[in-house]
Amino acid sequence: MARIPKKQKEALAKFDRQKRYNLDEAVSIVKKTAFAKFDESVDLAIRLGVNPKHADQMVRGALVLPHGTGKKVRVLVFAKGEKEKEALDSGADLAGADELVAKVQEGLLDFDRVIATPDMMGAVGKLGRILGPRGLMPNPKVGTVTFDVGSAVREAKAGKVEYRVDKAGVVHCRVGRTSFAETALSENAAALVRELIHKKPATAKGTYLKSITVSSTMGPGVRIDTATVAVTEEVA
Repeated sequence: MARIPKKQKEALAKFDRQKRYNLDEAVSIVKKTAFAKFDESVDLAIRLGVNPKHADQMVRGALVLPHGTGKKVRVLVFAKGEKEKEALDSGADLAGADELVAKVQEGLLDFDRVIATPDMMGAVGKLGRILGPRGLMPNPKVGTVTFDVGSAVREAKAGKVEYRVDKAGVVHCRVGRTSFAETALSENAAALVRELIHKKPATAKGTYLKSITVSSTMGPGVRIDTATVAVTEEVA
């Protein structure tokens, strides 16, 4: 049997692992049980009552969290002419057209988000094997293929997150860091849940929010009472 480290054992002793807490209580516990020396990220794992094998039950999208993610995002934009200038003026770290595509093909990977104008997608398509596995391929469904590159860059810098249900029906998404105030983490988490409820597929039957767990990078997962979160969001 694997030995549980002392700090992790102390963290587990601070709450009931079998209990389901309301969102504010769960966030408070996550902050109290974080023990790493670095500023840990705080993530939500939400299991949905969908079957991702069916295209009409694929839940994905993007939203700007009210308080951002606490992560500095390096944005690369594939655009030409005035759109390239617009991207740089809006805060993009890298912007360009075919020459930038070539640099990425040669190994340039120092970026966290990729945005492209529609007229560049033919060239960007060549990077599918590089960007795809890293989850960086631009997609119109999450607003990263657009001529409004200025807004897209500003949103990315402000803390826009992308989410996508995985094969197991779970959405994993960062909602901040342990250094955030409890209210900021709660509001970010609530915004994500509200977004997912809004995106519920019409073909999804039965219980939609099956389980929600919040945790820090190194800390234990804390279960959230889905009924209280759902009620809160419906009233809002």
